Amino acid sequence: MSDDTQAARIQQAAERLRNSRKPVVLTGAGVSKESGVPTFRDAVDGLWAQYDPSQLATPTAFMNNPKLVWDWYEYRRSMISVARPNLGHRALADLEQRFPHLPLITQNVDDLHEQAGSTNVIHLHGNIAQSKCFFNCQGDPTLIDVSTLTWDKENGPPACPHCGRWVRPNVVWFGEILPADQLQAATIASRQADIMLVVGTSGLVTPAASLPGIARSAGAFIIEINPDYSAITRIADIKLDGPSGEVMPHLLAALDS
Repeated sequence: MSDDTQAARIQQAAERLRNSRKPVVLTGAGVSKESGVPTFRDAVDGLWAQYDPSQLATPTAFMNNPKLVWDWYEYRRSMISVARPNLGHRALADLEQRFPHLPLITQNVDDLHEQAGSTNVIHLHGNIAQSKCFFNCQGDPTLIDVSTLTWDKENGPPACPHCGRWVRPNVVWFGEILPADQLQAATIASRQADIMLVVGTSGLVTPAASLPGIARSAGAFIIEINPDYSAITRIADIKLDGPSGEVMPHLLAALDS
């Protein structure tokens, strides 16, 4: 695509966005990857290269070897902890200044959107920085602040202070359903949207991948920002080629012009 064509599409997207009353954003792993956060499968390297990531992210895997799964998530947490919001995160936070209470639905388990300043973030897949009781013994979720606990880390995860059983990461594993309140909020926002920005997602992971279709069926205009062709591209009204850190600042500049 020529620079002129991309610029024209950005202007068209900005005009649509300028007249929007209920915009919604959906983000995926591509946004965080720009901050150096490996995607789920890219995180399996080095000592972890011998494992299939799907075998490290199931309730059964955790029950069979809680230390192995806990240690992998501690490794992932260590990588995420040094990441900082990129220009894409910051531009989306700036967009919230123009559209107060902008729903930002994310498939990412980090808190980089919040660090950038977004306040209405819907986490479909949980928050890797948090931990909870494996059995949610005090309600779903039973969040546990592990920084207040003392345990032998060589033996695996800490014990829940309420029931004495395992503590696990507060993320959605294969075979688990998404948090009901977050999925409901995301679905309602998608049905009410007049524009949906779909940023940095492959559109392959369900049920998140169904949200752009839900929005489009309800009449929303779909703007995709992605350097690659994705499963969303075929239903997008406008496709802006490039990573969010490059495209979003130009879109915001056009919105203000």
